[in-house]
Amino acid sequence: MTRSANPTRPQGDVHRLLGHPTDLKGHIDAHGPLHVSLGRDRSWQQGLMTSLEASGLTGRGGGAFPTSIKATLACSGGTGGTVVVNAMEGEPCSDKDKLLLIRAPHLVLDGAQYLAALCRADRIVICIPIGRDSVAAAVSHALDERTRQRYTRVQEVVVRPPDRFIAGEESALTNWIESGRSLPVFRPDKGTPLRIGRRASLVHNAETLAHVALIARHGPGFFRSRGTSEEPGTCLVTISGDVHHPGVVEVDHGTPLSDIAVLSKPVGLVQALLVGGYGGAWVGPGQFATPYASIPLRTIGASAGVGIIAVLGDTSCGLAETARIARYLADQSAGQCGPCHFGLPAIADDLARLVRGHGGRDTLTRLHRRLQEVNGRGACRHPDGAVSLVRSALTVFAPDLAAHGRGEPCHHWHKVTTLRFPRPIRI
Repeated sequence: MTRSANPTRPQGDVHRLLGHPTDLKGHIDAHGPLHVSLGRDRSWQQGLMTSLEASGLTGRGGGAFPTSIKATLACSGGTGGTVVVNAMEGEPCSDKDKLLLIRAPHLVLDGAQYLAALCRADRIVICIPIGRDSVAAAVSHALDERTRQRYTRVQEVVVRPPDRFIAGEESALTNWIESGRSLPVFRPDKGTPLRIGRRASLVHNAETLAHVALIARHGPGFFRSRGTSEEPGTCLVTISGDVHHPGVVEVDHGTPLSDIAVLSKPVGLVQALLVGGYGGAWVGPGQFATPYASIPLRTIGASAGVGIIAVLGDTSCGLAETARIARYLADQSAGQCGPCHFGLPAIADDLARLVRGHGGRDTLTRLHRRLQEVNGRGACRHPDGAVSLVRSALTVFAPDLAAHGRGEPCHHWHKVTTLRFPRPIRI
């Protein structure tokens, strides 16, 4: 039986994910040792699967796919598969998985161990991109602790894929593990199981695995005591942009967008929020009261995505920031399909012309046509995210768009961006 049958209240319940000891001894003192079963008696696995299903946990990597269903698909692939810890976090504005792996690495790794035992996988691969040396060092130290104390049942190894936006897409990541090439695979829905070679693979980001570890130990009721009935639990959100205190916060699902944004103390008046990251959507003031949960966000054309809210103050140009993001997304293409390889740069070019006041009605008409031609035609969701972002900007910043289109761009478009990019983006 799982320990969820007799749930206990863990230390740090106010901050469920961030308030945990970093070292293994402190982790065990707070939660008890890891209890998994790799034997023939499947009652343990059935108990854990029931707990995951009852918890209502969904993935925190952007897709919000039910964790129990994803595990069921992986379990159907037979024994000897791989659990992949996706710590790529390719969104430049996201810090939540980095923070978790530095501050609570054992919580994440335990979640991977529970799912490995559930799906009868024989290895866990932790993917940390090249350049994230502080994260890799923290995880390596945690693995050394676990090895010295013979704490784990399934082998845990760290690998270092390239630090590119598209490399964190789960099919691109499994492809890299198998072949060394970060190329995504067309998957109409998440119901298509992933494989590495002939072996089943289960890919989850760090935050999802941390929640799995807590549910396995403390039960679905503990998880559902926060959040909403439709979307239970807490989630991590990285706040950035025009704020005094950027960083990662942990909030209940259902918290209004405005209440989350204010935690980082915005600079001046807020004219828009970028919700869901660079493949997300801009949200205007009339929608700031929207609860941060999948269904309410969907009604305004947004999604939580990978857990990002970027604040745009009234002294920034939303069109210019969108043009920078569009250029960044175009540069991050895997280059394997025309809509992405050719369409995204063309969209970024049109936006740049509009921002500079050099594009009129013809440029805007061409931009709308290109958005229509690109949407839904890529090998993965990367171009769709770019289209969603640009379309939301054309709506939220419509008054500015009209002025730029008349050749009267706002003077804020020259302002240095407060968004985060790996390198400066020129428009």
